[in-house]
Amino acid sequence: MAGHSKWANIQHRKGRQDEKRQRIWTRVVREIMVAARTGGGDPTANPRLRLAIDKAKAANMPADTIKRNIDKATGNLEGVSYEEIRYEGYGIGGAAIIVDTMTDNRVRTVADVRHAFSKYGGNMGTEGSVAFQFKHCGQIVFAPGVSEDQVMEVALEAGAEDVIADEAGAIEVLTAPGDFEAVRDALQAAGLTPEVAEVTLRADSSIDLAGEDAQKMQKLLDVLEDLDDVQNVYHNANVDLGE
Repeated sequence: MAGHSKWANIQHRKGRQDEKRQRIWTRVVREIMVAARTGGGDPTANPRLRLAIDKAKAANMPADTIKRNIDKATGNLEGVSYEEIRYEGYGIGGAAIIVDTMTDNRVRTVADVRHAFSKYGGNMGTEGSVAFQFKHCGQIVFAPGVSEDQVMEVALEAGAEDVIADEAGAIEVLTAPGDFEAVRDALQAAGLTPEVAEVTLRADSSIDLAGEDAQKMQKLLDVLEDLDDVQNVYHNANVDLGE
C-alpha cells in the first residue's frame, strides 16, 4: 500500500457506501441471485453465496429478503435474470479501471459505462487491456492503531499470503480467494475487527494522482459507481484529494 492515499481512498469509499445504503441493497440482491444461480442455493456448498449473504447481513437485510432472492435465482420464484459483464478502461493519467456490472440489459449497460468514461476524461479499453495489472485476492484492512504484530501472527497462522503495514499505520492482510473466510474468521475470533474485508481485485502497482487530476479521477470513479448496473469499480490510482 502507498501511504496516506491508500487509507484515504478506503475511508472515502466507506463514507460513500454509508451514504448509499439503498444502493447497497440493490447490488447485494443481484450478487445473491447470480451466486445462487451459478453455484446453487445452498450457502454451505457455495462460497460465493456465503460471502454475498455476509454482505447482506452487514447491510441489515432481513433474512426473508435474502431467502426470497435465493429462491428467485434457483427457480423457486419468478424473477429477473442478470448476467455479469466486465468492462476495462483508463482514467486520468492512464490509471487502470475495471468496472464489474450485473445487468438485465447489456445494451443499456455498455452505453452507460462508455458515456461515463468519455464524459469524465477516461477511455474504454478492450477486454484484457488492464486486467493483467490486478490480482484476484482476499483483502482485509485494519485501521491505524491496531497491533501489527497481533494481526501478523493470527493472519499468517490462519493461512494469509502477506501482511503489509503502510506509512499511515493501516494494515492490509492478503489471502488467496479460497482462504479468505478462514483468515477473516480467525482475525475476528482474536478480537481484531477490520475496516474492510472482501474478496476483490487488487492492483499490482499504483499511480499517484493529486490536485486537479485527483479531483477528475475521483469524479469519474464516483460517476461509474453510481450507475445502476455497476456492482464494483476497481482501479490502481492513489487519489490524494488533499483532505
